[in-house]
Amino acid sequence: MTIAILGGTGPQGKGLALRFARAGIPVMLGSRNAERAEEIAAELNGLIPDGSAAISGGDNEAAVSAAEEMVILSVPWSAHNATLEQLKPLLAGKILVDIVVPLAEGDPKKMDMPPQGSATEAAQEILGKEIPVIGALHNVSAHTLNNLDGDINCDILVCGNQLAARKKVMDLVSTLGVQAYNAGDAQSARCIEAMTSILIRINISKAVPFTHAGVKIWAPEHS
Repeated sequence: MTIAILGGTGPQGKGLALRFARAGIPVMLGSRNAERAEEIAAELNGLIPDGSAAISGGDNEAAVSAAEEMVILSVPWSAHNATLEQLKPLLAGKILVDIVVPLAEGDPKKMDMPPQGSATEAAQEILGKEIPVIGALHNVSAHTLNNLDGDINCDILVCGNQLAARKKVMDLVSTLGVQAYNAGDAQSARCIEAMTSILIRINISKAVPFTHAGVKIWAPEHS
């Protein structure tokens, strides 16, 4: 099952491509610049172990067309709406996995939530009810994704208005060796996306002895 990653030449997109390809899932990177996507794909193929699935590259339209069902949106927030409006006709019959976080321009420690409440909800409004939009992978550090020597250090909260699509995305995310949790409908993205700015604030703080932390759902020790 080939998946597309739009914005796949950025840090988070590249990290996800590496992880999914290593898990045996073919990936096509999408970009406004097809040549750039092809170059990045060639570089990434040299970083994954033998036996991994292939990573290819092309423009956004080609990447969406190549995806059998799953299209991951990993563009900057500033390009989020315009990208979806342009590609909407091609997304029919597919599931959009929106990992974009509306961070404030110039200050990633703050949010710039759209009128709809979250990027996930904005995407669903643009695409209409017929195209499922599922929010996921918002709180994972790009550095962590690109470091194939280590495991992903957090759980993944998945939300969206269509339960069947939500479960399919949870299954996809689980191939990365992480625990995916059903976080409810798209409105939950308001909380999940906002946690990213809090994590950024903590991770860059000189008061804590670590960076690139994520969110973990911790079970109680008692029954």
